[in-house]
Amino acid sequence: MSKKVKFDLKDIAAYRRSLGMNQLQFWSRFGITQSGGSRYESGRSIPLPARALLVLVASGKLSEQDLAAAMKAAKK
Repeated sequence: MSKKVKFDLKDIAAYRRSLGMNQLQFWSRFGITQSGGSRYESGRSIPLPARALLVLVASGKLSEQDLAAAMKAAKK
């Protein structure tokens, strides 16, 4: 996704919607279930590793391809 969108950790739902993704599509990229993502969007604290990945991807410092490769490697 090369589209630049404003990212705010306090309103991840708005960020996700601006990308045109549903919760399942968005959160599964980070290894998080739809229900977990829903809880985070409702205000539950996001674990630091997931927050770090969100910030890196949203800032463009980690590409979608790199994220996918890292998630694949981590599952082995």
